[in-house]
Amino acid sequence: MRANRRTDTKPELALRHALHRLGYRYRKDYRLDLDGGRRVRPDIAFTARKVAVFVDGCFWHACPEHGSKPRANEWYWGPKLIKNVERDRVNDAALILAGWTVVRLWEHVPLDEAVGTVVTALTVTVVPDRADPAGPADTAGPADTAGPPKRIPPATDDSLG
Repeated sequence: MRANRRTDTKPELALRHALHRLGYRYRKDYRLDLDGGRRVRPDIAFTARKVAVFVDGCFWHACPEHGSKPRANEWYWGPKLIKNVERDRVNDAALILAGWTVVRLWEHVPLDEAVGTVVTALTVTVVPDRADPAGPADTAGPADTAGPPKRIPPATDDSLG
């Protein structure tokens, strides 16, 4: 099992390249430390919009259409694949509780459909306003400011060093 990749699978790479070409920026295999000590690593994470994308392999995540059950070592593979699916559900629930949108795609989904699903999730999700460190007093318009703006003196030749 050493040759099985956890990240950078062909379907994941194709999706990432397509999203990048459309101008989306993301983090790959980004570790999220959620409340309760749960750690989740989405394949693609859009941190500003809190969208986590997983590209699941048909074998490893027991796809109902293409997932195969191994005949050899059934005693090992059966419980392992069931635990993978259960872990996916627990991770999904933890992410949703933390305010994330979870997108799960099977590796056999056509690229255009996968990109459309992710883009739809991104456009539906609203980017939260970032709090201004200056506080609410700095949100006034230019006509509401009290006093003249601070003037920065021009640099002199001596100050350039």
